[in-house]
Amino acid sequence: MLGGYSGKILWVDLTSRKWRTEDVTLEMARKWIGGSGWAAAIVPKMVQASTDPLGPENILGFFTGPLTGTIVPSSGRHCVAAKSPLTGIWGEASVGGSWGKALKHAGYDALILTGQASEPVYLWINEDTVEIRPAGSLWGLDTYEVEEAIRKRTHPRAEVCAIGPAGERMARIAGLFTDGQEGRAAARCGLGAVAGSKKVKAIAVYGKKAPALADKEGLLKSIKAVLPTIKERTKGQTNFGTAGLVLPCQQLGDFPVKNWTQGSWEEGAQKISGVQLAEKYLTGRFHCASCPIGCGRRIAITEGPYSGVSGGGPEYETLGLFGGSCMIDDLAAICYANELCNRYGIDTIEAGNLVAFSMEAYEKGIISKEDTGGREIKWGDPDTLIGLIKEMGEGRGFGAILAEGFPALAQRYGDAVQEMGITVKGLSFPAHEPRAYNSIAVGYATANRGACHLEAFSHTFERNLAMPDLGIDQPLDRFSSEGKGVMVAKAQNLMMVFDSIATCKFLLFGGINPTILSEWLTMATGIVWNAEELVQCGERIFNKKRLYNVECGITRKDDTLPERILRQPRGSGGAATNLPPLEAMLDEYYAFRGWDANGIPTEAKLRELELL
Repeated sequence: MLGGYSGKILWVDLTSRKWRTEDVTLEMARKWIGGSGWAAAIVPKMVQASTDPLGPENILGFFTGPLTGTIVPSSGRHCVAAKSPLTGIWGEASVGGSWGKALKHAGYDALILTGQASEPVYLWINEDTVEIRPAGSLWGLDTYEVEEAIRKRTHPRAEVCAIGPAGERMARIAGLFTDGQEGRAAARCGLGAVAGSKKVKAIAVYGKKAPALADKEGLLKSIKAVLPTIKERTKGQTNFGTAGLVLPCQQLGDFPVKNWTQGSWEEGAQKISGVQLAEKYLTGRFHCASCPIGCGRRIAITEGPYSGVSGGGPEYETLGLFGGSCMIDDLAAICYANELCNRYGIDTIEAGNLVAFSMEAYEKGIISKEDTGGREIKWGDPDTLIGLIKEMGEGRGFGAILAEGFPALAQRYGDAVQEMGITVKGLSFPAHEPRAYNSIAVGYATANRGACHLEAFSHTFERNLAMPDLGIDQPLDRFSSEGKGVMVAKAQNLMMVFDSIATCKFLLFGGINPTILSEWLTMATGIVWNAEELVQCGERIFNKKRLYNVECGITRKDDTLPERILRQPRGSGGAATNLPPLEAMLDEYYAFRGWDANGIPTEAKLRELELL
């Protein structure tokens, strides 16, 4: 057996209620690594471009990597993939926590759900025991409640991945949540709706089958050599979590303000910063499996109108989109709204953008009280945010319309959504601004799942990181355009590696590079890798996802950004005048990728990557 891998993929047919296993082969490991790479290899083979994302023909896959659940730092990650019911194209979400490690220790590298159950069910996977159990009494519970209930029925240390009420109703902004009140979320692309369509309330896993390592002593030695550097360089994430990004991002102009129309919000950002979160509500930190950083925030609000909020605190994206984009500076209200989303099982990135859109559309008369059922929608109003989230989560009122996402809103409101709905390929922007970092414009435009800063993570190479392994010898000027297409493509290839092995990208801040990753992967698996081979494998994975999107109709016409981002300067703040020259950067990107002028991978490139 290969080191690092458990050696089995678990297939569960919900229609027939039967399951089987498939052996992991050397070819699968060498060509696709695991994690996101296996998703790229398996989903397009099983799911046609014409498949209804909420029909039984769609699959829902959970994929760990060969480093998941091992001693490698920050290796408690896995990815979830399917055809997205929100966008109709490639759908993928990555999540940390402990569930992926638990699946691995139960003896499986991946779990793939096919078909559709006839009634609500949950899965109980305890090593060689795989059961599909009735979940009628669990239907309606929120994600916090269902974890507790299922642990009582299975094992007190079982890890639970679940959908909330939004996923049950197949809301297209619903995600899958793990780690109970810590609220680790595979939230993007509406994959919780796919679970809901299959009537799968939750998946509980437990086991003690830690994967063997090909060279455990060598791996330990390598990890010990770099661990002090990782801890030292990631102190900011340890002390303040991702919430610590609020103030620096606001200062740089990399922060959404008033639905992406304004450039600065200094006073408001001060009130919702990571420092304020730590001083007012922090009770402790939590770590994903094997993580030395501990960026998770445990919070508790003990007084005021939001007393009783406890568990995982809001991440940077949530603070940016509930806060800056909606102009809400009430930190306690944002914490409560974040908890509501976690409980309902809703993507806070989609929710924040949808509420901000609603505020602008209401102000401009596009949306009226007739649409909202009499609700007045106001900028900066916590009650508006909380009220709309409750409606989204409970499937009622105007919130039920919002919960279908921007593609559905575009059918209802037309050009107004094109102007004010800030998306790429139907997926909302995360809380990072392409007018602050030109590379983000290329990354958002070309990311396979739609607007995503994590598919490239390129702005880190315009801020404070270099990567000689990729030919990035020093950070690039964030407002320049030359070389950005090439840099983004290289960064995307590297991020495919992180998502496939699978480890947290925060390791980049700790000095981890492709050379170190290839050494760790070699010592874990026994397959000899070097940095160049690993990055080329990432390129193969990225192109495979692009091919699926091409089958779904994606071309250059879709590799674009909203006019607001391309044509309207922010006017103030740290990126007051910059507008990203997307088309020129896109030409450079396509040429480096080996794609034609319409964004289609060429035959020569596909042969080079062994995709033909």
